[in-house]
Amino acid sequence: MIGQQLILVTGAARCGKSEWAETLARQSGKAVSYIATATIDPSDREWQARILRHQQRRPATWQTVAAIEDLSPTISQFQSSDCLLIDSIGTWVANLLDRSDSEWENLTTELLSELTKSLAIIILVAEETGWGVVPAYPSGRLFRDRLGMLSRQIGSISSTVYLVTGGHVLNLSQLGHKLEATIVYV
Repeated sequence: MIGQQLILVTGAARCGKSEWAETLARQSGKAVSYIATATIDPSDREWQARILRHQQRRPATWQTVAAIEDLSPTISQFQSSDCLLIDSIGTWVANLLDRSDSEWENLTTELLSELTKSLAIIILVAEETGWGVVPAYPSGRLFRDRLGMLSRQIGSISSTVYLVTGGHVLNLSQLGHKLEATIVYV
């Protein structure tokens, strides 16, 4: 990971994305801060169990910071001595689905700008949602489209992009060719 600043780890549900991102964070040799984008709903036991599994895997030395909506300001607080593991971009997108298109564009512009300015190593986990059927309802399509475009934009500025699938980690930066993002935010 020497010299890498921004890393995107993507893949389907339950494929090991977070575990691979945690491995990369441990290998960074830096102080790790886990940036959690999920809210804890006390009435949702299954969601609480998922969060607990993630917490139990992480070393006790890692700091956990909640960034439910304010992801860019959270990133700006860290320095070159830090490694940030942001899990997950899909949850962050879901938290902001009620935002208008112009608000969403401003938020993503701010995020992409902060990602390019940060001196910390940043590892982002993003879900691949566009490999299935087109959702039958507008909010599902909005989520899929926003997450897909944001993942593409993050991938276009990342030093390394990994795809985790079928129990394997593929380094897409070595295997593939980078497409330019349709909309470039700086």
